[in-house]
Amino acid sequence: MFRGLAQKQVQSAVVAVSALSGFGLSNAISSKQEDMNTTTQCHQNEPYTVLEHVQALYKKVDNLEKTLGSLSDTASENKADIEKTSNVKKLGGIDVVLGGQWGDEGKGKLVDILSQEYDVCARVAGGSNAGHTIVVGNTKYKFHLLPSGVLNKEATCIIGNGVVIHLPSFLSELDTLGGNGVDYKGRVLISDRAHMVFDFHQTVDGIKEDKLGRNKIGTTKKGIGPAYASKISRNGIRIGDLQNFEYFEQRFRSLAEATMASYPGLEIDIEEQLAYYKNIAPLVNEMTTDTIKYTNDLYSKGKRILVEGANATMLDIDFGTYPFVTSSNPSVGSVLTGLGVSPDKVRGIYGTVKAYCTRVGEGPFPTELIPVGPKSIGYHLGTVGAEYGTTTGRQRRCGWLDIPQMKYSCLINGFSAINLTKLDVLTGLKEIKLGVAYKHDGIFLESMPSCLKTLSECEVVYESLPGWNEDISKCKTFDELPKNAQKYVLRVQELLGVPVRWIGVGPNRLDQIDRGVGWDLSRN
Repeated sequence: MFRGLAQKQVQSAVVAVSALSGFGLSNAISSKQEDMNTTTQCHQNEPYTVLEHVQALYKKVDNLEKTLGSLSDTASENKADIEKTSNVKKLGGIDVVLGGQWGDEGKGKLVDILSQEYDVCARVAGGSNAGHTIVVGNTKYKFHLLPSGVLNKEATCIIGNGVVIHLPSFLSELDTLGGNGVDYKGRVLISDRAHMVFDFHQTVDGIKEDKLGRNKIGTTKKGIGPAYASKISRNGIRIGDLQNFEYFEQRFRSLAEATMASYPGLEIDIEEQLAYYKNIAPLVNEMTTDTIKYTNDLYSKGKRILVEGANATMLDIDFGTYPFVTSSNPSVGSVLTGLGVSPDKVRGIYGTVKAYCTRVGEGPFPTELIPVGPKSIGYHLGTVGAEYGTTTGRQRRCGWLDIPQMKYSCLINGFSAINLTKLDVLTGLKEIKLGVAYKHDGIFLESMPSCLKTLSECEVVYESLPGWNEDISKCKTFDELPKNAQKYVLRVQELLGVPVRWIGVGPNRLDQIDRGVGWDLSRN
């Protein structure tokens, strides 16, 4: 740019000299009509010629360009350093594993595998109503409050402020874990802001469910709903309150008396309960901390954090099949409110989905297959898939994979990749169906209906795909799967518009195909 400007100044100088000559002022100017090196003197007594001025200008421009070039190089180097720093920081971050259906999709298995590469594993919502089963060798681990990532002895496990905790169950779970040789001490932290579930919350849960009769919700009776009700009513008690037992006692007495007044006939042995909590307080206090600061500090240091969702999107208090839902938000929003982090810290969001569909408890289930006999598909899915609840032991209802429901779940959570579990359960079926659309009164629905009456009246439009008989439990890559199994996975991926990265081919922790990060749309 500057050199072009200097060139124009040269041209102007030459024109000016020529003009002066034309006006008869040649005596004042000595001009040798040669080349650009000609010496043209403006005034005989002046020490510099025009071209010498121009050459000086060129020199200044060269110096200026070198200076600017140096600054540009420095800026580029600084930019590269910033990008390097950003890349290092992006190695850390928060990834999330969520349930995409009605729960029991197999989230714990993926968390167990992924957690080997993470520094922190966290639970952010729900309580002991959740249940994850992990099979390691001949040992089966059942988790209800603890993150499945506790099996990674290098990981710290956090129970966030959004979780409600029944301490007797929590401590029992720790004892079982220790009995199986897992050293958890110093690696399990509880948020001081997490609310407590008391035995009387569980009793109230059962009373309320029984009163509903035929209209029951299908709750686990673990006291989750009543505990969240105490939280919202602002008379709940938080884990951190145990650090000041006099304060805890005051609040506990008040809550217990209010609960007994609300449920005539309910008896709470207040003194016995206070003695129990005073006894366990030192142990609980050792694990209690400000997990909000702790988590954000680790994030700032570039640590990798994995959030293990509980329950699932269709059980979300806001987005699920209300009122047949849980009492918290098991969708992606709970990561922010239940852990105390900002949205920009979340990277990958992984939706866990069975290759078919199940739900426990009451409520509409559009693609349900009633098990009418040993040869029925519903019976096959329930038996081969061992579909019994981890928490309640109840038999799960089974059906075909519901694409409209999953599109709704993808819309809410923004899944960057899908973990498709239990594909092996479909082995042996001659024909496999996908529910691809809902129709109500002959009209195709464009979204998930909020009215359960409408949902229960929906007609499901199905698409059929050929099945396979080959054993897939030993498959380690996608290409090793039977062609029809591959077609099924790719069709699910196509319909959802989200890549299927992980594929479950058996019950053990390593019975899983990982198609690799190329199938992962999370921000790198």
